[in-house]
Amino acid sequence: MSGAEFVPLSLTPMLIGVLSAIACALPGNFLLLRKQALIGDAISHVVLPGIVTAFLLTGIVAAVPMMLGAAGAAVVAVVMIEAIRRLGNIEPGAAMGLTFTTLFAAGVLLLEQSDTSGVHLDVEHALYGNLESLIWLDAIGWESLLDPAALAGLPPELARVAIALFGVVVFLWLFWRPLVLSTFDESFAQSMGVPTTALGIAVVMVSALAAVAAFDAVGSIIVIAMFICPPAAARLMTNRLEHQIAWSVVFAGLSAVLGYVLAGYGPLWIGFEDAVSAAGMIATVSGLILAVAALCAPHRHRTGAPAL
Repeated sequence: MSGAEFVPLSLTPMLIGVLSAIACALPGNFLLLRKQALIGDAISHVVLPGIVTAFLLTGIVAAVPMMLGAAGAAVVAVVMIEAIRRLGNIEPGAAMGLTFTTLFAAGVLLLEQSDTSGVHLDVEHALYGNLESLIWLDAIGWESLLDPAALAGLPPELARVAIALFGVVVFLWLFWRPLVLSTFDESFAQSMGVPTTALGIAVVMVSALAAVAAFDAVGSIIVIAMFICPPAAARLMTNRLEHQIAWSVVFAGLSAVLGYVLAGYGPLWIGFEDAVSAAGMIATVSGLILAVAALCAPHRHRTGAPAL
């Protein structure tokens, strides 16, 4: 494929996929180490009714209303979980599962009963995103990367996801030491004056930021996969936290690139006529990378926490 075809048709979707994957994988490392990996799944379910409600109230798909809607849905989810757990005397995991599936189903019903034809917001996009459609119409080739007029026509989802990734990186950089302490030894962190409860909430909120930014472009499938698969595969590759973070970024980026390419060209290579969902293929590749790591990684039989 020449630059005249690749840049306008594939460059921006691939970049959005890579940035979304990395933005989810970075906080996913700490959710995994805190034994809260299910929260990544939960966030991807809870944000849907919040995003839909925000759209119905404002009529636009924008970052601020979406974040506020997702935050409101998260509060509702916490209240529901506590109410179900206390009133029904139900195990917390069961209460979480019931709440998340109920809210996601409510979001799907809202989408089906709402007029969202003017924006990329429907049941199919909620699951699979609209990654393939995020093309750069103003680009004519590699020279467009230096053309201000062409750059002004970049899909807005690219800037949204890039800002979210920047926010995640800044958060990890600013709170790295207390975050590491509270992750591996909460009691010691508390004795050092670290506000572990507030920091735990901050990790969840940063994860929600990444999920909301990526949700519109890539849907819930990639969001779920990228919170769990790259960090889990990276965990098997090394016994040092910094190296685990680096491995998770590599695996997330590799999953996005390979998944996008295989979705578009894989079926053609084996004789089929139509491409498949990029989101589904990216999640599949991410799962395959985790499977290979589980079989072949040097630390697959290791137990215990990684070294600092």
